[in-house]
Amino acid sequence: MIVMTILTGMIYPLAVAGLAYLFFPWQSGGSLIAERGRIIGSALIGQVFTDPRYFWGRPSATEPFPYNTAFSNGSNLGPGNPQLLEAVKARVQRLRQFDPGNQSLVPVDLVTTSGSGLDPDISPLAAYYQVHRVALARNLPDGMVQQLV
Repeated sequence: MIVMTILTGMIYPLAVAGLAYLFFPWQSGGSLIAERGRIIGSALIGQVFTDPRYFWGRPSATEPFPYNTAFSNGSNLGPGNPQLLEAVKARVQRLRQFDPGNQSLVPVDLVTTSGSGLDPDISPLAAYYQVHRVALARNLPDGMVQQLV
């Protein structure tokens, strides 16, 4: 038992971590994003963007501390759960509030959380849905922002 504990509890994890750092240093270090020498986030974890000038990501399931990795989990609310339906309605209403002229169907990834509750990625459809709001807030033509998407 002592040998197996040392082998599987110490040697193996250290070997795997060492190889990961050697061959995949950016990924094994947390995929951290730096700006001007300062760590500002991770490419794997979403951030809260509320300013209309930015594309908004998926909602976080780690409320009241959005995108906090210590609370990473899914909401575990099924499609028929009244709490999920209310949360989705509130999110749709918020999106409509910031872009009242947009009558398109709201992409599901803008109003539902991911399995981990931390996912930073949105679909191209979700990005296109937000083009007009972002363009308006930045005083740019829609076509220019659409090309960036």
